Order: sequence, then structure tokens, then C-alpha cells
Amino acid sequence: MSRHDEVERDRDISDESIEREDFRMKRITSGRVRLASLLVGLLVAPWIWLQAQQPARGPVPIDSDDIGGVVTGPKGPEAGVWVVAETRSLPTGFARMVVTDDQGRYVLPDLPRGEYEVFVRGYGLIDSPRQKSKPGQQLNLTAQPAPNPAAAAQYYPAAYWAGMMDKPISAGCLACHEIGNKATREIPASITKAASSSLEAWDRRTAMGPEGGGMFASFKRLGADRQVFADWTDRVAKGELPRQTPPRPVGVERNLVVSWWDWGTKVDGRTDAAASDTRNATINADGKVYMVSRSDDVMAVLDPVEHRAQVVKIPSSAPFVADKSPRSAYWGEEAIWKRQAEPRSVALDDRGRVWLTARLREKPGLPAFCTSDTNKFAKYYSAASRGGRGGGGAYGDIGRQLIMYDTKSQQFTPIPDTCFTLDHNQLGPDNYLYFGSNNVVFWLDTATWEKTKNTEASQGWCPAVVDTNGDGKITEWTEADAPPDPKKDQRLNFGCYMVAVDPLNKNGVAWCGDNGRLTRVERGSNPPQTCKAEMYKPPTGHTPEVTGDGHAAVDEQGVVWMNWRGSQHLTAFDRRKCKVTNGPLAATGQACPEGWSVYLKDAPTYAGTNIQSHMTYLSQIDRHDTLGLGRNLPVYGTVNTDMLVAFRPDRREFVSLVVPYPMGFFSRSANGRIDDPKAGWKGKGLWSSFSTYIPWHVEGGMEGHGSKAVKFQMRPDPLAK
Repeated sequence: MSRHDEVERDRDISDESIEREDFRMKRITSGRVRLASLLVGLLVAPWIWLQAQQPARGPVPIDSDDIGGVVTGPKGPEAGVWVVAETRSLPTGFARMVVTDDQGRYVLPDLPRGEYEVFVRGYGLIDSPRQKSKPGQQLNLTAQPAPNPAAAAQYYPAAYWAGMMDKPISAGCLACHEIGNKATREIPASITKAASSSLEAWDRRTAMGPEGGGMFASFKRLGADRQVFADWTDRVAKGELPRQTPPRPVGVERNLVVSWWDWGTKVDGRTDAAASDTRNATINADGKVYMVSRSDDVMAVLDPVEHRAQVVKIPSSAPFVADKSPRSAYWGEEAIWKRQAEPRSVALDDRGRVWLTARLREKPGLPAFCTSDTNKFAKYYSAASRGGRGGGGAYGDIGRQLIMYDTKSQQFTPIPDTCFTLDHNQLGPDNYLYFGSNNVVFWLDTATWEKTKNTEASQGWCPAVVDTNGDGKITEWTEADAPPDPKKDQRLNFGCYMVAVDPLNKNGVAWCGDNGRLTRVERGSNPPQTCKAEMYKPPTGHTPEVTGDGHAAVDEQGVVWMNWRGSQHLTAFDRRKCKVTNGPLAATGQACPEGWSVYLKDAPTYAGTNIQSHMTYLSQIDRHDTLGLGRNLPVYGTVNTDMLVAFRPDRREFVSLVVPYPMGFFSRSANGRIDDPKAGWKGKGLWSSFSTYIPWHVEGGMEGHGSKAVKFQMRPDPLAK
């Protein structure tokens, strides 16, 4: 197949014809949870969704590369259920899934040649028998109602099961994997047989596997609250079911087309995905998609046109970690996560090159210039100022550095002499590659590095010093742990797990979401002398309060969108509304309450609380309308709900982008790409990945599914072909 066989260029499809949803998420003002709505699941059987519709007349129009038909249940056509087509006819596993319209009709568009197994999945149902089909065929399907509530609940996202817990408990679990899926709500018999109680079984299971040491330490810190987990799995084992039920897709959610490809390995632990340059979505059109696996030192590569996947080993001189690990209930004594490079993030530049962070150094220790007065940045704020760790991280001063992969030559170029440990990255409008690192924003000037290969001359950093004396510039400052001095400025400690670069500000403005606050760091024209920071905290008075660490993203108006991993809010901060950005109030974070807008999506909650039983992850901005819901669209992943979430600012409404199969979709990032600007919705898409650290927890377990690249596209309507 050529790269454009699947695109009908003569079809005139307007992106503006996307239908308006019939639901609207209102802006949160009081934040109150309507408890009555949560009790519906106790009173109504899961097959509430089986609604009779007017029967469709005639066959559903399709093309020679489509499969279409009608899904019918006992009461008539089934609306808002998924039709999944999966094939093993291609070089790598592939599936495409769509949602039925209000008459139960569906069209699976533009399928690659092959033989497919097609089935129906939906809330209130069990999976229908798989039927074989090929593109160009009409295929009517029969929905299978769940015979009882227990059977229906097996298809609920993990958050609905986790919501059965008596109170919200956080041990950091959701940063790596789901809580509430089948793998966690049930305990393997090999563990329970060796334990005298359910609590002991939980102590044992958290101490097992490649991350057993750290996981058990986090779990033990919960103390007596560990019993909440034990009581929960006991109740599940006795047949107790979630009290809340998930809604089916409605409105524009029914226009979604989800496609995935198998890639990587069975043990991958994923982080960021890159399909294009975030600054220009037309870069790398029809090209390969890249992602890194922290757990086994590989970069996964997908050619979505040829449907081929490969893995590329990332070179490293760093010492091995996890070469020994506790016994796993799944993998036995095998050290499946023995690794050196431990890559974390990936970005494409305007030349299609891939920039990665990875452990590269053979020995601990920083380059001498990182702490020397001969380096202007080190003299201004030494890397040693960070408690002597400088380029440290999880493994001492080795940390992670930078490595570039040239997609044309297929060669890696390591850049090991960076002064700070590096994590998630983002390219700015100045061709600087920015990183967040505790207490600094760090950058590499890619143009200077390309020209000189001089790492010292190419890198720099800014601490966060706030103009608290109000003179309009940064002069002598007090340290973060010292009392404020009204005559001086003040440095702040801050975290920056995910850096967000202002796409239009040429002064090098980066934003960092931290625990309970948002920090702005401006590089200026002559850093470090022109480095300047601001800090803002969200307003109080919401129920629940806006809490947790946040991950920021900046749209083309300079508005900073951030998800909060404690309360699961989405906030927008518009600095243009601020009356005060410096002076004594600036160091408190309370200088600009007028800049904030706060939103909260409906989601399942823990029993008897208004705390949601999922966790939002990284935020991104779809600046170029690659998904099909408009420019400057905030998007974020959620752990435990099998979806990405998009927010439409003009309508103040959330849109759920569900991956129904296999259960266990966990996204850390998303990256849009335009392959053909003239092809309407078919010529673009938003790319993400199954990003759990434990792919064997995904539906099917050890014999089921591994890592997958996922593409999201919005059609004008559910039957667009």
C-alpha cells in the first residue's frame, strides 16, 4: 500500500462539521458532588443502557476498505457501544474501533487489507462472539446483554473498582500502574496460600517483582492504612461490586476513531511518545513514531503506513541497575528490568531527529565546569547548590543526560556532559531544548551544539528568583530557607517534573507545575543575569480543594493549562489578567487570583468522599487541531479510566477519548501530527501509547497484550468513511 492509499482526496470533508455534543460539563463553581447521582448504580441494573431506538433502514454506506453495519440488542439498535476490528494479517498487530450512532449503526473506515475479527463491547454488555470479516463487507452484529451485574462490571475501568475502597489512599501506585484492574483487585493464589491474612498477602505482593523494594517501602509507610487494601480485595473476593457505573459515549464522543499497533516488548515501561515536532505538526508527515521504554533500554519505533514495528537498543556506559530483583509472581527469578540507559523522554525536532534523555555516564560526578566560577551559570547558581547532587537523581550523580538519534543515519550521538539530571523535555521557539530539574530550568541550545559540539557553551540554566523587592530586576537575593528581606529578592525551591514552554515567547519562558503551585521562569536575553521567576498558587474555596503536583502546558495565547494529580482538577492560568507579578506578595503565590479558572470532570469517587479514584497525568496542548476538536485544545491522560481527556475551552466541556480494548490504557503523553493537510480528519491524528510500567496487567495478562501505539481521530459524524 502506498502512503496515501487510505486517503480519499476527492472527498470534501469540513472539520467544522463536527456535531455539537448534547451534553455540557459546567465550570466548577462550588465543586459539590451530587451524591444522589452516585447512588444510581445501587438502584439500577447495569443493563440500563439497553434503550430501544428506531431501527435503521437499508445497509450502511461503506467503501471497499470499510466494514459497516448495525448493532442490535434485545430491545433494538444499540447506541454508544464500541465495534472493534482486530487483525493479525499485518506485520504487527493492529486494531481499529469506533462507536455506534443513535441507531446502532457503525462504520470502521479505511482498514488495511487483511482478515479481521469483529466484535461488540459496551457498558452493560459482555463481548459479543467474534466474527470474521474483510474490508468492503456489511456485517450486522448482535449485542450480548450482561446476564448479571457481576458480568457487566468486568468491563468497567479500574477506577470504578478502586472507588469501592473505604477511603482514598495514595502510596504512589497510580504513577506506575492501575489500581482496580483485575490484576490488582484479585491476589494470585500463589501469594494468598503463603499468607496468614489478606494484609500479609498485600505485604508480600508489594515486595515482589522488579520494583518490589521501592513498592514495599512505599506501601509500608501507610502503616495501619494498609488494611484498606486488604479489606477491599476481601470484599471483591466475596462478590461485592462497584456502586458506580460508567456512562456510554455520547455526542461528539461517538465520532472517535481509535487505532492501535503492537510495538515494543512484553516488559516495556513507557514514558513519552513523539510523532512530530510539537511546534509544527506537519514535520515527519507519514513518518515513524518513537517512544522510549525505561525498563529495558529500548526505543520503540512504529511505521504506521507499512504497519511495521521495531525496537532500537539505546547505547549507554552507565552501570547496570535492577540486575537483581525480588521474585515476581509473573516472571519468577528473571531480572526483566535489568538496564543501563533507563531512557525517560523523547522529542522530535524540525529535522526529524529524536532527542532522548538517558543514563550515559560510566561513573558518578559532574563535569568540572558545572561548579566552576569560570562558567557564568555555575558562578550565578552552581549545580552544587542543589545539595551537592547536581546532576543526580534516582542513581546518584549519574542521573540522566541527553542523547540524539539521527533518523536518517540511524546513529546515536551521546551528550553526557550535562550539569543537571534530565527528564521530560520540550523544544521552544528559539530551538532550545528545555528540561525541568529540581530548582532550575535547564536548556541546551541545539543550534550552538550542532555548530560547535561544545556542550558547556551550549547549555545553561536559571534558578527561580522572584523580584520580591519590586525594582523590576533580579539583584541580590535571600535563599529559599532564609527569612525574607524586603530589600532583597528571594529564591524559591521548586519542582519541575514536566517543563512547559511558552510557544510564542522568544525570551525563553518556561512553566513548571509543582506541588500546590505554578512557577514561571524566564530566561531573558542575557542569562543568567536576566533570569527571573514568578510563582502562583490556585485559589482556595473549591470542594475538593485544588491539590497535588501539576503538569503544565501552554497554548498559543500564553494560557497555562495544568492538571492536578491530587484533586484531579484542570486549571487555566492567564497571566495577562494579572495586576501584580512582583513585589512582596509575589513570593507567597497569592499575587494573581484573578488569573485562575478551575474545572473538574465528573469521575468515579472513593466511597463516601468527593475524592476521585483515578489520577490525571501529563497535560498537552493540541495547538494544530490534529485531533479534530479545534486548535489549542488541552488534553491530558488519566490513570484508571482507559482514556485521554480533552477539554473544549470555548464550550467549557470535557470529552472522553476512551480506548475500550484492551482494558488498561494508561497514557503519559500525546503528540499530534498532520500527514496531509488536504485530507480532512483522515490526514491527521493525535498519537499516544499504552504507558503502564506493567503491560502484563493489561487485559489478557501474560498471554494477552503488550505495549501499543495509539492514534486518535475525530470524524465529522459516526458514519463518516
